[in-house]
This record gives sequence, structure tokens and C-alpha cells, in this order.
Amino acid sequence: MKVIARSNAVSCEDVLLLNDMHWFRSEIFGSRLSWNVTMRDVGEYDEFDGFQPTYILTVTATSRVVGCARLLPAMGPTMLDRTFPQLLASGTLNAHPAMIESSRFCVDTTFRERRGEGSLRDVTLMMFAGIIEWSLIHGYREIATATDLRFERILNRARWPMSRLGEPKMINETNSVAGLLPAD
Repeated sequence: MKVIARSNAVSCEDVLLLNDMHWFRSEIFGSRLSWNVTMRDVGEYDEFDGFQPTYILTVTATSRVVGCARLLPAMGPTMLDRTFPQLLASGTLNAHPAMIESSRFCVDTTFRERRGEGSLRDVTLMMFAGIIEWSLIHGYREIATATDLRFERILNRARWPMSRLGEPKMINETNSVAGLLPAD
């Protein structure tokens, strides 16, 4: 497996990987989690995919996407400000130029692989490392995100504790929370 970053499709391989990622997201968020997500011919896609994000992908040797996350500068439109402001104590994200937002993080839990440190999946740890490395290379020091309480426990097990930006709230059937992660 390898972790790659893609901001746009510049080759046929990139187009195939990004299409696979959108289909993967539709499987995870639409089918498995039953979230109310927008489905298009290319899979799950929302308005934030139109803001030129960078995607962090974990890809197998056969070019299958088994992990993904979307990164957008927090100074621009973000899911936290536009979609989940109720998760922020102040109702707004106090963004700065060294903050990136991570959203649509998911890994394929059916993919057979080794387990890493603390019984976390290698693909999960690789995704964390990829997000941190990309953030550092591009001058970001903080990563803002909205997630569920179960995933917050995974972050803690990985020794990457999240500083909450507000109290947990139920969003549909998901107990959700917003927070900041250090990019270090």
C-alpha cells in the first residue's frame, strides 16, 4: 500500500483513482452508514468537492482505494462553518492560514490487512501519517474536523488527541463532535 495526495486529475491514472475514491465514499457514507449524501454518476460528491480540495488516498498495489480524506484550507468554505456550525461552541470556525479542514475520512474495514499499533488498522495509521505529512509540507499546523465520538476514541488510541471545539451533538443518528488536531 501507499499513500498519495491528489489535487486534480492530470493523468488517466488520476482520473481512475479519483473516480474509485468517489465510489468508495458512496459505499461507506451512503450504503454502510446510511448518511443522506449526494450521489452522482461518479459516486458520492458534495459541494466541497468543487472547491479544489486535496485528497489523501491510501491505494493498494492493484490501485484500489482503501482509504481517503478530503483537505480544504480552513480560510475558505468548510463543512464545519457551512454544514456543522452547531458543533462549534462559538458557531463559527476561527480559521487562520495555517489551518486545514479534513472531511470525508474513511477506510475500508473489509480490506484484509495487518493491524498496527494499538490494534488500529495499518490503513488508518497510514492515512493519519499522510494527512500530517501533507499538512506539514504545505505549512499547515492545525487540522480541523467534524467526526463522531467513536472516531474520536480511535484518534486517542493512535495518540493523536483532538481538542474539542464544542460539545458533542446528535446529528441525525450520529453523536458528532468538532475538534482540532495538531499537524506534528
